[in-house]
Amino acid sequence: MKSAYELAMERLQKNAPSVPLNAEQRAQIAEIDSLYTAKIAEKELLLKSEIAQEQAKGKFDQVEQLQKQLASELRRLNEEREEKKEKVRQPKA
Repeated sequence: MKSAYELAMERLQKNAPSVPLNAEQRAQIAEIDSLYTAKIAEKELLLKSEIAQEQAKGKFDQVEQLQKQLASELRRLNEEREEKKEKVRQPKA
């Protein structure tokens, strides 16, 4: 008797079968991850230093704006990363 997990995995496999990645695809995905990890770190360093400067000056409205900008930039970069990785994962017809 199969568990509910095993049955769910079988249904998922029927609806959207997984395609194993080849070495080139894995390398491309690793490169994308590396690139976007660096971009994210760069953005965080830049904006967090600006946030610290504005906090020291007591400009809390500017701090809030910079925090929102940081969150927005991080979300955008992560979305870009996932889109690029998904393009690599798509089987070429």
